[in-house]
Order: sequence, then structure tokens, then C-alpha cells
Amino acid sequence: MKLFVEHETHYQFAEPANHSVQYLRLTPRNDSCQRILSWTVTSSSHLTPWVDGFENSAHIALKEGPHDEVLVTVRGEVETWSTTGILPADDGLPPLIFLRETRFTLVTQSIERLAKPSNELIERDGQLAAMHDLTSRIADSVRYQSGFTNVETDADHALSQGVGVCQDHAHLFIASARVLNVPARYVSGYILAGSGNQSHLASHAWAEAYIDDLGWVSFDPTNRQSATEEYIRMAIGFDFASAGPVRGMREGGGIEEMDVRVQIEQSQS
Repeated sequence: MKLFVEHETHYQFAEPANHSVQYLRLTPRNDSCQRILSWTVTSSSHLTPWVDGFENSAHIALKEGPHDEVLVTVRGEVETWSTTGILPADDGLPPLIFLRETRFTLVTQSIERLAKPSNELIERDGQLAAMHDLTSRIADSVRYQSGFTNVETDADHALSQGVGVCQDHAHLFIASARVLNVPARYVSGYILAGSGNQSHLASHAWAEAYIDDLGWVSFDPTNRQSATEEYIRMAIGFDFASAGPVRGMREGGGIEEMDVRVQIEQSQS
């Protein structure tokens, strides 16, 4: 499948900012499930390309001097194909590093209770069955609904509220997988709307777990499935902080307004 992406993020400030810097992870990975046909990232800021510690292609966007807006635009085409949600075990990153706890994925008693039934499945049915069971439990426990969480919400908070978005589902999966002693990591990317993928924006997040003798397997609690050819894989990390598409800071500017437009279409060529 060939997918065309157009993603525009426009920041406007109530008063001029003097300095702004953003970390952009907005370039797809060249993986066994996809390849880049064309891709550009442009900005009103000065862009410096780099590769982070997770081997994500990224940019540093820097703007100096008074400015009251920042515009970031992504356009490109990616060819994807189904791998039944499975990626190679050896991608250069030791799986055990993804047992690391972060502030978004702290394990609490509530998360231990959520994961316990899935943990009991491991000896009887194996890791893969247990992780699929965990995916369903998360989807049942945290209903998809925007407006109740934000980019600073951790897994336990989303679980206690019972509502959240794809980012919260991914964090909760990672934290729960740690209860099962299964390495798991955060994935940011895009998804083609339709075919059942209706509950969220085209910008998306999910998780991958390391399954013994199989490799990295994707799990998307938001859609109760593994990643298909309708997914574009952008960046991986411990959580949103290390794999989110846009993270930044600035000096001055006052109140900020952000307008995001994302369009994903299947290419006809």
C-alpha cells in the first residue's frame, strides 16, 4: 500500500518569543514493514537533521530573534506492507533496555491488578497470547475519548479516569508489560482512517512488545489489533517524551495556540 501524508503544525504566540527550539521526529523509519518513496520536512525555523539514540531520524528546529509563530510542514509518500505486526528481533537496540521505568510508565498497584490476569496466561498460553489479552483489557478499561488527558498524563492517571487517547493506551501497555517482565516500547506514527480505524486522528501511537523466539510485535489497544499496512511507523522510544513527534521549549511568547492538520490518503499511483 502507498500512503500519502500531509501534516502541518502551526504555533502562534500571544506575544513575540525570543527563542524557540523543537525536537521533531517526523520522518518515517526505513523498516521491514515500510520504505520511504519521498519525504520532506520544512519549517519557518532553521532545521538541523540528526539521528537520536533510538536510531530515529529527527530534526532540531531553532528560531532566534522575535517571532510570533512557528510553522512545521511534512509531506511525503511511504510504501507499506503487512508483516502481521511482527518486526525483526535484532534491530540494533537491546530489548532489555525497554524494561526501564519512566515517569509516564510507572507501575502502580492499579496497573498490577490490571495486568495480573494476563500474567497468569503466560505459563499456560505463552507471551503472545498474554499480550493480546492485555491489549483487550486496556481497551476495555480505558475508553477512547479526547479532552480528558494531555501530553503530561501518565499511565496510572489515565487508568484511574477510565478514559484517554492512543498515547495513554500505549503508556499503559508499556507499564503493564513490565509487570509481565516483557520489554515494551512506544511507537509514534500515522494511521489511515477507515476500515475500522475511526476512533482517533491520523496521527497515532501504539506499542511494541518483545516476544521470545518471535521478535518485536505491535499492539494497538485503541484499535484492538496489531499494526497493519495502514500504519506508518515514525519513531520508537521509552514513552512519548522520547518518541513524540514534536517536543519543544521557548523563551517568551505568552499564551500559545497550536493548530494541527493531518491528512493521510492511499495513493492511487
